[in-house]
Amino acid sequence: MWKWNKILIILAFGGTLKAQDCQISLKGRFFDEVTGEALPFATIYLESISQGKSADIDGYFEFEGLCPTSTHLKISHVSCEPLSQYLVIKNDTVLNIYLHHHEELMDEVLVHGDRADFSTQNSNTIDKDLIAKESNKSISDLLQTISGVSSLKTGSGISKPIIDGLYGNRITMLNNGIEQAGQQWGNDHAPEIDPFSAGHISVIKGVSALEFSGSSLGGVVLIEPDIIEHEPHLHGNINYIFQSNGLGHTFNTELTKFSKKGLGWRLNASLKGIGDQKTPNYYLTNSGRREANGSLQLEKVIGKWNSSLYFSTFNTEIGILRGAHVGNLTDLESAFDREEPFFTSEDFSYKIDAPSQKVNHHLLKLKTAKSYKNSSVLTFQYAGQIDNRKEFDVRRAGRSDQAALSLFQHSHFLEGNYSTTLSNGAFVKTGIQGDLKDNTNNPETGILPLIPDYVALTGSIFGFYQKESGKAFYEFGGRTDIRQLNAATISRDLPRKIVRYNRTFENYSVSSGIKYSFSKAFKFNLNAGYTLRAPAVNELYSFGLHQGVSSIEVGNVDLESEKSFKVTAAFDLAIQKKLFFQVLTYYQNIEDFIYLQAQTENTLTIRGAFPIFNYEQTNAQLIGADFLLSFEPISHVRLVSKAAILKGTDLTNDKPLVYMPSNNWSNTLKFSIKESTLSLEHQVVFEQKNLEADQDFLPPPATYQLFNIGFNTSLHVKKNTLGLGLKVENVLNEVYRDYLNRQRYFADELGRSINLRVNYKF
Repeated sequence: MWKWNKILIILAFGGTLKAQDCQISLKGRFFDEVTGEALPFATIYLESISQGKSADIDGYFEFEGLCPTSTHLKISHVSCEPLSQYLVIKNDTVLNIYLHHHEELMDEVLVHGDRADFSTQNSNTIDKDLIAKESNKSISDLLQTISGVSSLKTGSGISKPIIDGLYGNRITMLNNGIEQAGQQWGNDHAPEIDPFSAGHISVIKGVSALEFSGSSLGGVVLIEPDIIEHEPHLHGNINYIFQSNGLGHTFNTELTKFSKKGLGWRLNASLKGIGDQKTPNYYLTNSGRREANGSLQLEKVIGKWNSSLYFSTFNTEIGILRGAHVGNLTDLESAFDREEPFFTSEDFSYKIDAPSQKVNHHLLKLKTAKSYKNSSVLTFQYAGQIDNRKEFDVRRAGRSDQAALSLFQHSHFLEGNYSTTLSNGAFVKTGIQGDLKDNTNNPETGILPLIPDYVALTGSIFGFYQKESGKAFYEFGGRTDIRQLNAATISRDLPRKIVRYNRTFENYSVSSGIKYSFSKAFKFNLNAGYTLRAPAVNELYSFGLHQGVSSIEVGNVDLESEKSFKVTAAFDLAIQKKLFFQVLTYYQNIEDFIYLQAQTENTLTIRGAFPIFNYEQTNAQLIGADFLLSFEPISHVRLVSKAAILKGTDLTNDKPLVYMPSNNWSNTLKFSIKESTLSLEHQVVFEQKNLEADQDFLPPPATYQLFNIGFNTSLHVKKNTLGLGLKVENVLNEVYRDYLNRQRYFADELGRSINLRVNYKF
C-alpha cells in the first residue's frame, strides 16, 4: 500500500456509465519513477477476467469491453517489486503507473508506513519482494544488499549491521518505529526481529533520523510493516525456503483483511529450523538455530482518530560453535593455528548444545493519530517490550543446562508529536519522548554477571524544519536527550561487594542538509551533523566472560560521551536513460571514540582460556565513499555494480582503527524475460591492510571472491500467483575467512548452499 500510493495516480474517470453493456475501457501508461520516462513491457493482470496485457514499447496498455466490476490488479516488471491493488471500475478509466524501476539506487524519499518523508540525505529501502526471497537470512544479512552497509558476524547465525564503518551501540534498530530494546550491547546479540514481519526495511541518516530515540551516531535501521489496504477480501502469502547448507527449513504464512466494519487486521507467523552448517571441508559443529515468531497488526478509525495496535513475539535458540570454547591457554593458542576447529564432528546434527543462546522478545505498540484540515497531525504512541535472554556455557559437573548469563529486561516508551505545513509551504515536526529500561540479572547462574542490574531513564525532545525553494530543498533540526543511568555492580576485587554508580548524561544532536537539482540528470546533496552519544552499560560496567564471542570483556567506568562531527556529500548523475551513477562520500571525526582493544595476554579461568578485550577511548577519524553504477545496455539486461571504501584512523595513537569493514566490490548481472529473472552475482572483499600486527591476535584474512547464481519466476494459477526461486550461494565452494567475523580465529566461513524458494499469493 505504501508504495502503491507513490506510484499509481488515477488521472481521469471519463465517459458515461455503461452499466452492464460491457463497453468500458481500462487503459494507461507505465513510467519509471526515477527518470519519468515511459517504461516498456511491464505487465498488468486483471483477476476478474483472468487476462493480462503487456505494455508496448512506449509503455501503453489497454483493456476493452470490460463490464462494471471490482478487481485486483497485479503489476510486474523486470527489476521492480510485484504489486497488487484492489480497484473498482465503473466507467472508462485511465491510469498512470509509476514503478520504482531502479530499486538499487539510493533515494531522498523515505516512506514510513502511510507517509513519505523527504530528506536531503540519500538512503535506501529494501522492499517486501526481496525480503521474502532472502528471509532465511537475518535482518543484518539482508541489509548488506544496500550500498555502504556491511555485517559484523559471530559465527554463521548471528550478525549486526555496520553503516559507514559504525556498528553496535552506534546503530539504532527500530521495530515498527520503536527502538528495539533488547540486549543490543553485545556484538553477538543479533536484532530480535523477524524479517517476515517487515513490509520494508530502510536505512535513515541525517535530519530524518533525529525524531527517533536511541543512539543514531551511525544511522537508523527502520523495520516497518506495510499499512493494511482497505479492501474487503482475505489475502495471504505462504512462503517456504529450503537451504542445503544446514538442511534448513523456513516456513511463513501471512493473512490480511479489512472487514466491512472498518477493522483491518494482519496475522503473520513463521518457523525456522537449521542444523549444523558446513564450510567447504568440515561441519561447524553446534551452529544450528531455531526460531518461532509471530505478529498481529490491527487498524481502525475511531471517530477522528486513526488508531493501530501491533504485537510481535520473537523466540530463538542459537548454537555457538563448540570449537570456539577451549579449556586452557595451550589449546587456545593451538586453536588459532588449526585448520579445523576442536570438537568438530564428522556427522550432521540438528541438536543444539552448550554453548548456546535462548532469547524471547515481545513488543506491544499502541498508536493513535488525528489529522486536521490544515494538514496538521497530532500523534500519541506507547510501546512496551520484554526481553528475556539466557546464554549457556560448557560447564563442569553436568551444569551446562544451567544458564551462565540470564537477563530480564522490560522497557516502556511514550511519545507525543505534532507536525504541520506552514503557510510558506515548509514542513515542521516536533515531539517529546520518555523511555524507561529496567534490566535484572536472574540469580540462577551461580556466577558473577557480565552485565550489572541497572535502570536507565531518558527524556528527549526533537524538532526539524524542511522547505523546498525552486531547485533547492533544505532542512535542519535538533534533538536533546537527558539520561539517568543507575547501576549496581559487583566489585572486581576481593572481598566482593556491591558498588553502585549513578551517572547523568546530557547529550544533543544537530543536523542540516541541502539538496540541489542542477538538472533532471544531475543532483547534489550536502549534509552536516554534530551528535553526542552516551556510553552504553556494557562499555561502562561489563566484567567477565562474554561467551558468545568467546572473550573476556572489561568495561571502563570513566568513559565519557562520544562527540561526533560528520559531513556527507552525494552526487547523482544520469547519462541518457540507461546509465546511472551515484557516489556518496563521508568524513566523520569522533572525539572519545569507544572501542574494544585486544590485550596482549590471554586469561585462563575455571570456564576455560579466553582472550581479553578492554574498553578504551581515543579520537577517531573515518573517511569513506560508496559507489553505485546501474547500466541497462538493452531491454531485459541490467548490470548493477557497487563498491565501498573506508579508512578508520586512531588519531590519538596514530594507528588504524580495529574492526573497520574491508574495502569491497560487488556486481550483479540480471537477464529478465517477462516474469522470469536470471541473476549472476560476484563479490570481492579485499584484505584489511589498514591494521598493525599488534592490534589483533591474528593477521586479517586474505582477499576472497564469491560467486552466486539465482533464478526466479512467477506463474499465474487462476487468480493466484505461484513464485519459484532457486539460488546457489558460494558456487565455487570457496574456502575463506572474513575479517568482521569474530569466529574467524577458529573456523572458515560457510561453503556452497543451494536454496529453493516457493511462494504462493492468494
